[in-house]
Amino acid sequence: MVDYNPVLMTDMYEYTMLDATLQDGTASRDCVFEVFTRHLPEGRRYGVVAGTGRLLDALADFHFADEDLKFLRDRHIVNKETVDWLEHFAFHGSIRGYREGEMYFPNSPILQVEGSFGECTLLETLILSILNYDSAVAAAASRMTSAAKNRPCMDMGGRRTNEWAAVAAARASIVGGFQGTANLLAAKLYDLTAIGTAAHCFTLVHDSERAAFESQIAALGRNTTLLVDTYNIEEAVKTAVEVAGPELGGVRIDSGDLASLAQRVRNQLDALGAVNTKITVTNDLDEYAIASLQTAPVDSYGVGTQLVTGSGAPTCAMVYKLTERAGDDGTMVPVAKKSTNKATVPGRKLAFRSYEYSLADCEHVISGTKEQLDTFTPEEGWQDLLVDFVDHGQIDDQWRGHDAIINARTHHEEALKSLPITAQSLMRGDPVIPTQTIVLPQ
Repeated sequence: MVDYNPVLMTDMYEYTMLDATLQDGTASRDCVFEVFTRHLPEGRRYGVVAGTGRLLDALADFHFADEDLKFLRDRHIVNKETVDWLEHFAFHGSIRGYREGEMYFPNSPILQVEGSFGECTLLETLILSILNYDSAVAAAASRMTSAAKNRPCMDMGGRRTNEWAAVAAARASIVGGFQGTANLLAAKLYDLTAIGTAAHCFTLVHDSERAAFESQIAALGRNTTLLVDTYNIEEAVKTAVEVAGPELGGVRIDSGDLASLAQRVRNQLDALGAVNTKITVTNDLDEYAIASLQTAPVDSYGVGTQLVTGSGAPTCAMVYKLTERAGDDGTMVPVAKKSTNKATVPGRKLAFRSYEYSLADCEHVISGTKEQLDTFTPEEGWQDLLVDFVDHGQIDDQWRGHDAIINARTHHEEALKSLPITAQSLMRGDPVIPTQTIVLPQ
């Protein structure tokens, strides 16, 4: 996505742990790490997985350049033997988890990473930084598109966040149901629909609003969208139709009481014969503002700050925990933390969703040994939620690129429809379905 090497997108302790385990011999132990969250953001009914494709892109580039090794050596972060080990690093493990666009709930095994301790521990910060942010944006986008009721939402949040995060947010917004982005780098990298025409400064730099509209239409055609709230909206709409004719593509309103203004503008456009001209509204929208506009004659929404900040929940509190590792004799042993309020469930996991009358009613997480899970038979009608992303170092490219993003958006839409309708409520509440965790006896 940007010009950086993902091998240093880490916390330092990942390398100090690697250094120590290479010296004591435990770096080669087979391990299973799991990504999950103990709770959803307060009041949210579901979460949305996003960022997996970006993670796989980063994993494909996870190789050490000479300058990276020099940095680690010169800063005395690791010793020479570890530098030699890193020089030939490649991830040979396997990764499986919830597909992008899928809903998750507390204790859902969102991602499971299996490989040697040395390989897996280096991926912790990279995995969490991508999934925590992208999933937060996708969840916000999902709530906004639900509130929009089939009216398209567009990402305009690039100027409200870090420049790298802007690209990630644009991608994640599509997973959550958005239709396009104003960010050209995201549009280029992921082949997304790019949107945008003009800001208020474009009107202000011209001698008159009419001159600005004439310039924009000359450059972009009659199907463009004109910004009509720089001075007086009623006069601007009248001028816009006079300049472009009734074929004017759209107008954008960026201030004021959007519902009442949209109604007045719609009536004015119709009276002027511009019955097919669309109305777009912007101005610091969130899901609640969008919901309040459901009865207004608005055709699309442009969303910025609240999208890229997760609409009040900018992270998902996902964690990356060791759940199984090989013992001295090579036998896999389930492990777990017992810390107060931070206990974990030992063992690798399966995940299913059950349904009643075609609506999801429970998430089922099954924990056990590999042998137990290989022979586990789910109940009839349970949906398997886990897919394979990486198999012994080989990345499955169906989960990367433009098509994967569009498929994730489609899957998200279908998955949301399969949840009880209260999932789409904007009122605070508990997760829309419970999670049942079963630890198989050893």
